[in-house]
Amino acid sequence: MNMKTTFNREKPDQTGSALMLTLIMSAIALALLAAAMSWSASSTRLTHRSVQYNRSIAAAEAATEKVISQINRDFLLGGESVVINNLNTYRRNTAPALSDAPYWGAWEFNDANGNPGQTYVQRTAATNYVVLDSTYAGLKGFAATYTIVSHARDTASPQQVTAGVLQELHLTRIPIFQFAMYSSGEMEISCGQPFDVTGRVHSNRELYVEPDNSLTFESSVTAVGNILFQRDPLDTRGPPAGGVVYVHPDQKVPHASAMTLPIGATNTPEAVREIIEPPPTGEDPDSPIGRLRFYNQCDMVVVASDTGITATSGRFNNFATSIPTNELMTFVLTANSFTDAREGKTVQPIDIDIGKFTAWSQTNTSLRLALIGSNLTSVYVVDNRTLPGTSLGAVRVFNGTNLPPNGLTVATGRPLYVWGDYNQLNSANLGTTNTSTTRPASLVGDAITILSGNWSDANSALNVGSRMAKSTTVNAGILTGAVDTTLGHYSGGMENFPRFLETWGLANVFTYNGSMIKMFPSLYATNAWNNNNNIYSPPKRNWAFDVNFDNPIKLPPKTPSLQTVFRGQWATVPPGQNTAP
Repeated sequence: MNMKTTFNREKPDQTGSALMLTLIMSAIALALLAAAMSWSASSTRLTHRSVQYNRSIAAAEAATEKVISQINRDFLLGGESVVINNLNTYRRNTAPALSDAPYWGAWEFNDANGNPGQTYVQRTAATNYVVLDSTYAGLKGFAATYTIVSHARDTASPQQVTAGVLQELHLTRIPIFQFAMYSSGEMEISCGQPFDVTGRVHSNRELYVEPDNSLTFESSVTAVGNILFQRDPLDTRGPPAGGVVYVHPDQKVPHASAMTLPIGATNTPEAVREIIEPPPTGEDPDSPIGRLRFYNQCDMVVVASDTGITATSGRFNNFATSIPTNELMTFVLTANSFTDAREGKTVQPIDIDIGKFTAWSQTNTSLRLALIGSNLTSVYVVDNRTLPGTSLGAVRVFNGTNLPPNGLTVATGRPLYVWGDYNQLNSANLGTTNTSTTRPASLVGDAITILSGNWSDANSALNVGSRMAKSTTVNAGILTGAVDTTLGHYSGGMENFPRFLETWGLANVFTYNGSMIKMFPSLYATNAWNNNNNIYSPPKRNWAFDVNFDNPIKLPPKTPSLQTVFRGQWATVPPGQNTAP
């Protein structure tokens, strides 16, 4: 039997096709792999570049922040003049440096002007009087703008990406007479009569709102500490019996930023008090505290000693111009005395007749020549007399309705008494909030006491019933001290910030237009407030913030300024650029 076997063979073209297909698929796979690897590498590079860019931004921002912290410190402690003097120091002090951490050893910083190892720091806008925003909306300040720019790159990174950061700072001086009430320490507001506060209120510590009648805040209320509806913990009186209304509740802001004078690192109320004292021997008048002393700023300095009264021009010409004694005695007197029932002492005042002083200031030749023909606007009084412990040295101003044409600031380290109407040329405006006919004015002293137009030195030691007041108007900023609350002794609060020594009553109104600034504890007038009826009975209070003070040309002469720093623009900038995009 024959068997036939058949073998089936693949055709050669089929074998080639399979191989070709395999090669093509392999090539495609390799191409896809290469593309994937390329994409992965590119993605990794982009990711690393993005990470490095963000690191460079963080480094550049750190450099600007280091400079900003230095500018902030110098400005708050010494004012803008210190900042201007230190611009080159800021520029050279790039940050962070190797001394901060070894990590920064490979980093390179520049100011975009071709200067490695430097930061761009420039005063880019002149000082302007501007309306502020944020926490201090509504206040006005003299703001100077500074631009700080740094560019950074990590030279140890495979991708040396340079990035820049620009920041703006607004160094702002806020004239202190922009508040209805300001306190460098804690503030208390109580009231036995309805009390309407028409301007801004700020406390650099706690604010105790404790009315015993209706209390209304018409404007912003801020405090560095808490705003509390209660008595000071040391005040042993019962809880507040009245109510409070915030017309703008959204502007009631606790835990706000502090607003301080640039007097140095120790900016306590006790340290701030030095601005009203004469300087100690050897103090640099250009030091932070020296620049703020009224003694160093005023146009004229009057000195009372055991041998008599003298006066000279101020430090502006090194006190070189002496005021003739016969001229000085036409408006300065030292023969009077009266009793202060609160202090329990005989006050021996240095009396200044403001009306006669104003007339003299416009006609004297020696001082006007030193002031280059200008009317003087400020006088500081030093009391170097040796007085018994039962007496109190003080300054008293009277006959004060007419001030010099450009206004007047009277300052002293001693207690200051204001006798009769003050700073109102138009008698029809007495007793009103119309200050269109007033002049810029401030009263600065250890404590300020209001004596009505009915005051009599001869009656001062009699019972309070013999010291009958009459309605009186005072238009001036007040910067002075107080006796703070101690255990069992209420301070008297801002409602008793200006002191009284007469029987007033609701029929007699004390009209006040100005700005009340509580800056320090009193050093000489130190007896605590109390409601002993033999000291005074309160007036009806007609008080208002003087809106003139919102205008810089109407601020009182030699007005101190609080310092604060506002952040402006923050932006990233490309390499080689130090202006905002």
